[in-house]
Amino acid sequence: MKELHPYSPEERRKRLARLRARFGKAAIERAKREIKPLIVAKRVGIGLYDDGFIHAGNLAYLSLLAMFPFFILAAAVARLFGRTQDASLAVAAILGRLPADVRHVLDGPIEEVIQGRSGALLWLGAIVGLWTAASFIETIRDILRRAYGVKFSASFWQYRLASMAVILASVVLLFVTFGLTVVMASVHNFVIEKLPISEGIGRGLGFYRLVPGLTLFATFYVIFLALTPSRYRTIECRKWPGALIVTLWWLVTVEVLPDVIGLFGGYETTYGSLAGVMVALIFFFVIGLGVVAGAELNAALVEPGGKALRGEHYEGPYEAELPVEEPAPEEELAAAARRQIGGN
Repeated sequence: MKELHPYSPEERRKRLARLRARFGKAAIERAKREIKPLIVAKRVGIGLYDDGFIHAGNLAYLSLLAMFPFFILAAAVARLFGRTQDASLAVAAILGRLPADVRHVLDGPIEEVIQGRSGALLWLGAIVGLWTAASFIETIRDILRRAYGVKFSASFWQYRLASMAVILASVVLLFVTFGLTVVMASVHNFVIEKLPISEGIGRGLGFYRLVPGLTLFATFYVIFLALTPSRYRTIECRKWPGALIVTLWWLVTVEVLPDVIGLFGGYETTYGSLAGVMVALIFFFVIGLGVVAGAELNAALVEPGGKALRGEHYEGPYEAELPVEEPAPEEELAAAARRQIGGN
């Protein structure tokens, strides 16, 4: 893999800063007018080609590795709030978003793992699960860092604790979704059964069935917002296009993948008893490509302008006119550490 993405916002920011220092603000305005959909598509395509297949493979492996610990963690949280039965609902809700072949492979083993743990064993599994599932989040963080061209600057423990917080928030969001779905379903049934004259309203309230899809979008939106480098979390740097792409990518994959696999009906002969596991890996690999595509799209839509970070120097007659932006706190600490090492 390349050290830095050549079309990342950071690399484009530095190129525009050099251009502005040499030729002034007018050169930047001309460069902005040249931005077209094809240029955005080119940025996404190059990023997907450079990083997509490597990260998709990592996500496919980590999805299977982290799924079981995630459900153990969900079971522990559910038991903490006296909602033990919600662990099985969590399994059903998440597996319901997967293709039938993948769901068939994972359903039984996951249920056995959840039912077979209780007491201290459950909480030990939850702690290990939290750590393991955080590795999945760290992979997405790396995808976003590479897409935006920003290097890691905080300590390992800071990133790991933040990833654990994201995992815990995901579990809570999962249970909130259950609550919303149950409430909306109850309202829907009440309107249909008790208020026959409101049949049209009842049909409208049937939109509660969209809650799982909206939750999928909200989950990826929150993940992108939380893991995007801090200088690119502003309102101007949109996160919803990437979250929407991943959501649509996921839904289309669920519908299309079984038919595509059916065209190659001999995979049982090739993989034998591991055929189901391979189908699961293929599914998560395709979803991994979608996650990379969403991250690259968000990064490609960013127009950083010709700004310089405090401490950067660009030569040219217009150097004094360069707007200066403060680095993120973790970037400043990392730069100070590098200067200290260099001074020694």
